[in-house]
Amino acid sequence: QVQLVESGGGLVQPGGSLRLSCAASGFTFSSFAMRWYRQAPGKERELVATITSAGGSTTSADSMKGRFTISRDNAKNTVYLQMNSLKPEDTAVYYCNARQWSREYWGQGTQVTVSS
Repeated sequence: QVQLVESGGGLVQPGGSLRLSCAASGFTFSSFAMRWYRQAPGKERELVATITSAGGSTTSADSMKGRFTISRDNAKNTVYLQMNSLKPEDTAVYYCNARQWSREYWGQGTQVTVSS
């Protein structure tokens, strides 16, 4: 059974940091590209960051570059999203995604709220 389980979300003050984790099971994690998406209330889901199976990483939006970093540990079947200098506009549900060709899996999401 395929599972992607996100954790690490919560309430943080502006300027703070969080590290999200996504633990994968039920598929060959090291062969899949991994992504973090987010969806704020009333907005479409947007791509946050990507890391390839080989470990090459990118952060998608200019607003996140320099603040968000994606990484993976294939020995632990886990992908991370380090988020620094958080802003209220980063408030959203953050989703983990695994994709390999036509196979795609999603986690249930973890809420991140940035507020004072």
